[in-house]
Amino acid sequence: MITIKDIAKEANVSEGTVDRVLHNRGGVSKKTEAKIKKILEFHNFSVNPVASALAMKKKHSIATLIPEYNESDLFWKSPYLGVLKGAEDVKSFGVQVSNFSFNQYDPDSYLNTFKTLLASKPTAVIMVPNFSEETKKIVSKLESLNIPYLFLNIDIEGFNNIAFVGQDSYTAGYIAGKLMHLSTPNLSAFLIIQARYNITKNNAVSNRIKGFNDYFLKNNIDKKSQNLKIENLNNSSETKEKINLALKQNPEISGIFVPSSRIHIVTDCIKKSDLKKLKLIGFDNTPQNIDCLLHNSVSFLISQKPFDQGYESIRLLTDYLIKNEIPNSKNYLPIDILTKENVKYNERNEFVFKTNS
Repeated sequence: MITIKDIAKEANVSEGTVDRVLHNRGGVSKKTEAKIKKILEFHNFSVNPVASALAMKKKHSIATLIPEYNESDLFWKSPYLGVLKGAEDVKSFGVQVSNFSFNQYDPDSYLNTFKTLLASKPTAVIMVPNFSEETKKIVSKLESLNIPYLFLNIDIEGFNNIAFVGQDSYTAGYIAGKLMHLSTPNLSAFLIIQARYNITKNNAVSNRIKGFNDYFLKNNIDKKSQNLKIENLNNSSETKEKINLALKQNPEISGIFVPSSRIHIVTDCIKKSDLKKLKLIGFDNTPQNIDCLLHNSVSFLISQKPFDQGYESIRLLTDYLIKNEIPNSKNYLPIDILTKENVKYNERNEFVFKTNS
């Protein structure tokens, strides 16, 4: 492989002169510049942005602001693992990744964690905009400091984020509606169970619900639906009471749609005899949800490839920082429909990464 040193020797100039021509820094006569460019073109020589950045000792620091996970809610573990894998792969590019997690139910935790993140002086930020009003404050600060930022998983319009990486939530909801219709051809009614509503503006959950309802609307399918909003699904007694009351008052319900990763909580609240009569569709291949799928409590899960979301966000932001490549404004991951039969083949990248770690 030809190097800058080889080019300099052939042109009979210093390596510094070749470097100035390569990076358009000036200070080189037009005659010498033309000579060097001709040699570069002959050898089809191009700058390696990674090597160039390292040679110039450019260091970039990406900070992530992602909800924390725990044993009862493991969804955010997958994006986090994707970020770790991405961080491992871009380390040689001179890019360091630091992770900051917050309580997804607490806006104060979101803001306070951001303040800690900001103290680390990041070059760029990957964030999950979990609360709309607080996100405005965070974004305002980032923009005042000229720090580029990328939205992960939740897409809120009206901001200047360089990109969004996640699922096309509306289409995912539309697919869920189609699955519900096809799996219950004699559907007379269904129940939509929504938790933590109105926390964000145009969030993934509300877009899924819109897509779900639009499937029936656009296809002129007569249906009866009921929305059940539960503020805290972790309150097992309240959740169980509300769900079973709704089913008792509406015996015609034959399908339940849960537009979040918490469908396993819903199945635990329903009698086994009633579960057999219902088709349940939810999101995300968390261990608890997969267990429900394998035991026929849930008919379908829709995966939003959370591991790939984390990994792709690191890759895109690294290319932006190192190569000045502007990413697409919307970077949608595949929408996978998981069944009992195919779920074990999903998220192989995450499995391999965890096995090798």
